[in-house]
Amino acid sequence: MKRTIGLFVLAGSASPLAAAPLPDAVRAMIEDAIQSGDPQTTSAVIGVAKRTNPESIAEIDAMTNSYNREVAAQAKAKADAERERLASAGILSLWKGQVELGGSWSTGNTRTLGLYGATNLKRSGLNWEHLFTARIDYQETDKVPTTERAVAAWQPRYKISPSYYAFGLSQYEHDRFLGYDHRFTGGAGLGVVAVNSPKLRIEVDAGPVVRYTRFRDPAEPDETRIAGRGSIDAKWTPWSQVTLAQQLAIYGPGAHTTVTSTSSLETILFGPVKGRLSYNIQYERDAPIDQKSTDTVSRASLVYNF
Repeated sequence: MKRTIGLFVLAGSASPLAAAPLPDAVRAMIEDAIQSGDPQTTSAVIGVAKRTNPESIAEIDAMTNSYNREVAAQAKAKADAERERLASAGILSLWKGQVELGGSWSTGNTRTLGLYGATNLKRSGLNWEHLFTARIDYQETDKVPTTERAVAAWQPRYKISPSYYAFGLSQYEHDRFLGYDHRFTGGAGLGVVAVNSPKLRIEVDAGPVVRYTRFRDPAEPDETRIAGRGSIDAKWTPWSQVTLAQQLAIYGPGAHTTVTSTSSLETILFGPVKGRLSYNIQYERDAPIDQKSTDTVSRASLVYNF
C-alpha cells in the first residue's frame, strides 16, 4: 500500500515544462526575420526558436499565426490589385513581344540577297490572351526570286483555368514557290499547358479548321477544305542567359498535310537584344510537281525584346 501511494506521488510530481516568457533576444530575432519579407528565412528562424525555447512555444506560435495572417492579407491585396489592373487595362496596354531581323548579301559570280523579318506579340489580360505572329522571308539570286513567303496569324485564347484554355485561330499565308498566292486558315479548339515550371513550359492544342487556298495556277480552281490542326509550343531555359524553343504545327490528315517546325536557340547579347540560331522546316505534301515538298532554312538573326 505504501509502495502504491509512493508511485502516485512520483507520478504527480512529473508535469510538462511550465510556460516561460520568450527571451527578448529570440523575440527580436523572429521579428527581424519577419521584417526581411523572406518566407524561407522566417520559417527557418521560427523552427530554431521552437527547438531552443520549447517552454515558449505558445508565444512563438502566436507570433507565427499573426505573421501568417499578415502574409495572407498582403497576398490577397496584391492579387486584387493585379486583377483590377488587368480588368481596367485598355486594348493597347499589356502587350509584350519581340522583333527579329536577319539578312544576307553576297556578290561575285552570283549576287544573292536574303531578307528576313518576324514579330511575336502577346497580350495577357484577366481572362483573355491574344497572340499575334508575322513573318516575311525573301531571297533572290541575280535578281531572280528564289524564296517569297509571308505568314501572319492571330490566336485569341480564353483562360478556362490556369492549365486549360479555349482558342480561336485566324491565319494568312503566301508562298509563291509552293504554288499558292493566298491561303487562309480559320478554326478553334482546346489547349492545355502540359508543363509549367520556372525553366520549362509546354503547351499543346488541337481543333478543327477550315482552309481556303487560292493557287497561282489560273487553271487550278480555288479550294476549301475542312481538316484538323494541332500544335506544340515548348520553351526550355536551362540557364538564365540561354533559351531553347520548339514550335510544331500539323495540318491534316490526307493528301494536303502541312507540317511546320521551328527549332531555335537564343542567348542574351546585351540588354533587350538576343542572338538567335534557328532551323525551320516547311513540309507540303501536295506541293507543285516541279517543287520539292520540303523546304528547310537555317538562319542567324538578332532579336529585340520589349
